[in-house]
Amino acid sequence: MTTTSTLRSGGRSLLAGLIALTLTAAPALAQDVGRMDEIIRVFTDRDAFSGSVLVARGDEILLDRGYGLANREWAIPNDGDTKFRLGSVSKQFTAVAIVQLREQGLVDIDAPIRNWFPDAPASWSAITPRHLLTHTAGVPNVTDLDAFQTYKMQETTPEATIALFRDLPLDFQPGEGWSYSNSGYLLLTAIVEKASGQSYADYLAQHLFRPLGMSDTGYDDSSVILPRRASGYTPTRTRGVINAEYVNMVVPQGAGGLYSTTRDLLKWEQGLFGGRLLTPESLTLLTTPGRNDYAFGLIVKPAGDGAIVQHSGGIEGFNTWMGRDTGSEMTVIVLGNLNGRGPDRIGVDLLTLANGGTVDTPEERQAIALPAETLQAYAGIYDLSPDFAITVTERDGRLIAQAERQPPFELFADGPDSFFLRAIDARVTFSRDASGAVDGLTLHQNGREAPARKR
Repeated sequence: MTTTSTLRSGGRSLLAGLIALTLTAAPALAQDVGRMDEIIRVFTDRDAFSGSVLVARGDEILLDRGYGLANREWAIPNDGDTKFRLGSVSKQFTAVAIVQLREQGLVDIDAPIRNWFPDAPASWSAITPRHLLTHTAGVPNVTDLDAFQTYKMQETTPEATIALFRDLPLDFQPGEGWSYSNSGYLLLTAIVEKASGQSYADYLAQHLFRPLGMSDTGYDDSSVILPRRASGYTPTRTRGVINAEYVNMVVPQGAGGLYSTTRDLLKWEQGLFGGRLLTPESLTLLTTPGRNDYAFGLIVKPAGDGAIVQHSGGIEGFNTWMGRDTGSEMTVIVLGNLNGRGPDRIGVDLLTLANGGTVDTPEERQAIALPAETLQAYAGIYDLSPDFAITVTERDGRLIAQAERQPPFELFADGPDSFFLRAIDARVTFSRDASGAVDGLTLHQNGREAPARKR
């Protein structure tokens, strides 16, 4: 769950600007743990990451280290037992709970949710739990509402949070679109409670965490004295790193309210994919992607002999990333207590390295010179979406890219139709039509690709 104003766009952040890139090359023979540590320290040296990182191949832990401080005021370091708020990484736990209840015959994921919310508005009549799980319900995202930025700090109840969005028009008819919505997972939290007769926290503790020995995982509560809980921090342009804003942890629920450690989350990955929580049929249901590669609380993309199953999270003071390659059984867990895209970028890079690939940093990339007339062929406007474009221009022998509402950045060539940025960790590659004319570009970010056609 993303609640800070700078991270509110959730799944739509891919089009927010030119940010992170992972560059992979041909597989090597072994995992280079030293190189993993080097990549992480690129971010820690810039004060762009502090947290804990774990990389494992099956049951074998390759890297298990803390970076930076769990508490900056007391200079307490992070390590593998430090507890972090998970943000939207929590969604997969909610999804597993729903699928378990389906196995028990207590939840029909294709029946209208009005069975659980009898007083729901008429616009919800066609919404099912499956729609909520896959962000295809059209329910407006509560964390995008202007009122949410003050609401999140207030004393409240889950029912009051649902009331913020329940009477708003749908963004689209159920099943006819896709839009990342924390609201859907708040409704799923309520369904878990209604179907099980337990609180959300109690259900997860009894049916998910205890069976896997996850003693350092639970639903966060700011009022509870929780040993080894990290403090959350936010970077600012003018004041440096500051304490993160307060958020009432009653608000996020199953959309982003859990805490855990890297070591406990390895138990989760091993238990989930080892068949200890779900039947094989249910695990397949959980991890089958739909629109935008989104399955149930997880993003799933085919890769090699398996798939990359991952999700990121963000909440005040914390950003997280967890991913698993089901083919190689590589798991990467990055939990950070400093807001920013560091965990996403580190996570994708480390999974590449864990699978024997290579990663370079902006400082390591070597630019090649191209004549101005060559650069002019790339000039133009490229549409990433109907309302978001990148303008590329040639200026005095330099190629400049500027996304809408973003500052301009210089592109540096390092190969045919291939460019990188030094100011930020990003890459742009251009495509050509049959005649050889440039007809598009691709923005590479966090292991994902966003193609854009030239006008």
